[in-house]
Amino acid sequence: MRVTLIRHTSVAVPRGTCYGWSDVPVADTFEAEAAITKSRLEGMTFDHVFTSPLTRARKLAEWCGYLDATVDDRLKEMNMGEWEMQRYDDIQDEALQRWYDDYLHLPATGGESFPMLRQRVDSFLDELSQKNYRHVAVFAHGGVIVAACLHVGLFPEEEAFSHQPGYGESVDIEI
Repeated sequence: MRVTLIRHTSVAVPRGTCYGWSDVPVADTFEAEAAITKSRLEGMTFDHVFTSPLTRARKLAEWCGYLDATVDDRLKEMNMGEWEMQRYDDIQDEALQRWYDDYLHLPATGGESFPMLRQRVDSFLDELSQKNYRHVAVFAHGGVIVAACLHVGLFPEEEAFSHQPGYGESVDIEI
């Protein structure tokens, strides 16, 4: 099955803000960015469309014409716990440096670790692979897309975030 993973568009938060599970608004450039994303999807036929429940992903799915996309909580971005909606430079937590040194394994204080996010995404993809779909779309987040790519072995874990797609971009995988 082909899975087209689409990252949400830019968000309206200051650069350097940690916003994982926070339901932040999209940037003022949403319509222009969404039009580009929609044009990239033209000609693709999806048997089913899924979306994260967070507005930035759901709104893009709806703007692209998928008003009945199935919302799945497993497609949320990584929960950044106590760091949510703080600028990384302003976080006063001694655990932050340890997380910077090993963000692929350690959780944010009160939040998730990348392995926990991967477990959610793996569960979603394993369940999806049991369906009789040929091609599905998934509107989600950078971390979710990286985890899905790792699920199918597109690149090694240590290179994970150097492969994160830009806002509004998509990646295809086969499951």
